[in-house]
Amino acid sequence: ASEDGESAGPCPFCQRLFMILLLKGVPFTLTTVDVRRALDVLKDFAPGSQLPVLMYNGEPKTDTNKIEEFLEETLGPPNFPRLVPHYKESSMAGNDIFHRFSTFIKNPLPAQDEALQKNLLKALLKLDQYLSTPLEHELARDPHLTVSCRRFLDGDQLTLADCSLLPKLNIVHIVCKHYRQLGIPQELHEVWRYLNNANETKEFTYTCPHSAEIVQAYRTVVRPLK
Repeated sequence: ASEDGESAGPCPFCQRLFMILLLKGVPFTLTTVDVRRALDVLKDFAPGSQLPVLMYNGEPKTDTNKIEEFLEETLGPPNFPRLVPHYKESSMAGNDIFHRFSTFIKNPLPAQDEALQKNLLKALLKLDQYLSTPLEHELARDPHLTVSCRRFLDGDQLTLADCSLLPKLNIVHIVCKHYRQLGIPQELHEVWRYLNNANETKEFTYTCPHSAEIVQAYRTVVRPLK
């Protein structure tokens, strides 16, 4: 839960599963847990676990990756859309961004800030390059295509890869902009086109926490600038 104890808080792993369930179009109940006041609630049905937790037929599932696999296996065609990316590279795209972001903002040694910032920017640039590179199916339609026109990582539809990456990208931009005065650079046109396309989907916008919630959540995590 967010600061108000009720609405969905700024957890990229929770948002990831929330997006998947919306894309699947299956009825479900979302229960937010105020971890400051309701830890006993969590202990009752999933002892020793971290959020998010999926309850299905009275059984808790507690590993985010395994929950994702379970949803994809259980809620498949013909009744529900397939969300696994066609290209394995799409699942890997941007997978080091959040780790580099966390290392940068938590860094206790100011002298290392510049190097860690560069590492984060390199990861973002690599994502930008992937988004700009035409995929196989695009080249099949137009062999002379030099810049991809796809909306998302794997094509024009959101996939599991987007559900994993987009919530993290949103946090990276908001936290870095607020606490380090350097969000995702505007020069990374493909990353921004990607984010703008995501902002046109209800699955992303509806599940996004408020920016102020993200800023507040990272207040005690970010090393203050001196």
